[in-house]
Amino acid sequence: MTDQLNDTGRENAPIWNKKLIQTYNVSGPRYTSYPTAPHLSEQFSELELLAALERSNQRGSPLSLYFHLPFCDTVCYFCACNKIVTADKKRAQPYLQRLDSEMAIWAKHVDRARPVEQLHWGGGTPTFIRDSEKRQLMSHTRNHFKLLDDDSGDYSVEVHPGRMNLESIAVLREIGFNRLSMGVQDFSHRVQQAVNRFNSFAQVRDLIAAARHQQYHSISVDIIYGLPLQTVDSIKTTIQQVIDLSPDRLSLFNYAHMPELFKTQRQIPQETLPSPDEKLAMLQQSIELLVADGYIYIGMDHFAKPHDSLVKAQHQGSLQRNFQGYSTHGKSIYGKSAYGKSTQGTATHGDWDLLAFGVSAISAIDAVLVQNHKKIHNYNQAIDQGSLATSRGLRLSSEDRLRGSIIMQLICHFKLDIESIEAQFQICFARHFAKELVALAPLAVDGLIRLTSKELRVLDSGRLLIRAICMVFDAYLKAPTQIPESHNNLEKTAFSQII
Repeated sequence: MTDQLNDTGRENAPIWNKKLIQTYNVSGPRYTSYPTAPHLSEQFSELELLAALERSNQRGSPLSLYFHLPFCDTVCYFCACNKIVTADKKRAQPYLQRLDSEMAIWAKHVDRARPVEQLHWGGGTPTFIRDSEKRQLMSHTRNHFKLLDDDSGDYSVEVHPGRMNLESIAVLREIGFNRLSMGVQDFSHRVQQAVNRFNSFAQVRDLIAAARHQQYHSISVDIIYGLPLQTVDSIKTTIQQVIDLSPDRLSLFNYAHMPELFKTQRQIPQETLPSPDEKLAMLQQSIELLVADGYIYIGMDHFAKPHDSLVKAQHQGSLQRNFQGYSTHGKSIYGKSAYGKSTQGTATHGDWDLLAFGVSAISAIDAVLVQNHKKIHNYNQAIDQGSLATSRGLRLSSEDRLRGSIIMQLICHFKLDIESIEAQFQICFARHFAKELVALAPLAVDGLIRLTSKELRVLDSGRLLIRAICMVFDAYLKAPTQIPESHNNLEKTAFSQII
């Protein structure tokens, strides 16, 4: 394997430098929000949420809706999601009825004229519910909110290909979905047995063919590296098979083994896991294969074909990052992007509010983050009492918005317009971030970034380490110092950077 991945000349291909990766490979947040979810407070007042909704209505921007459907037929041992494992399909209907009730509560405070330009079903396994229930949920959603009828929205759903039939692909398209995300993870039968998740190549091939026949706008596939019994050769086979299927998007996630936090991971013996060096080899090889096939490296763990809307959004400066990952639509509670086109007084891609429904779901509304109860009985009780199911929240301070804007610009665009940040937030960047600039100095010396008085730019060598770069601006972590000296002291959250 080559040491520099961008020798191919492919756009946005990161440079691979094993020494730098090992030096700056720190554990930290995935930055689907800032501050991240662990910093939400139970002291948050519902009055603040209602005030945020009122401000949101006055702005009149489009809406993004998220629905958390937590049910799974079987447990995948690697999973860290909020889920309910059951074979009893009857458990879905009471939950769907409560989702309807929850939407009704929210809808009382939301202007019905605001169009829903993004909608996502996540889980769990959203397609656990029957086809009739899929129609029911979308019908109830349409009763409460203004869904688009012209197929122009970004309406996506996650599916488990091993638990999916071809007829459901047509049903999902019929009720309005136009994007499909499949959690393949690995095609090796040995690996599938080790993690208790099964889907054959033939199943995935047929589902993708059916989705293309139904004219879905985009098909995405998820792969995980670092799973038990995985080898460099076995994941190469999986990646090549995925390339043969030619999905529009691909996510390459790192498996972080944290059985002390996630009970299901205790089913995976530590000795079956690949070593850190093997994981690095898997990642390097996978990126090389994808880039050579023409996939564009969007950032973090996302790749897309050149024609895909993620690539176009990144070029246009409108790419967002939210609780579902990178998105062409989303919620920026930090202010307008320095790279997006905006017009004073009008809504832009970054102005949308995210309303989230279901157990543990997180909403983002006009500089406010709120999360529903994580435990199903607490969620049920709140909805049955006719109240919102929110349990924690946070109103972003001006400092949160400043730092969140910086982190989101870096993670989406690999560059930061310092002059724009200074104008938007009325600060002197050099004075406000004096400690952070000291912490960035070794990254600049090592060739990860280029820093001037006008711009911070992430170089090709730093693209794979974007999380470590963003962490310098995270005020909720320990005071920034030279990351190589301090990485062992940083808090462990969610998933590790690379290995």
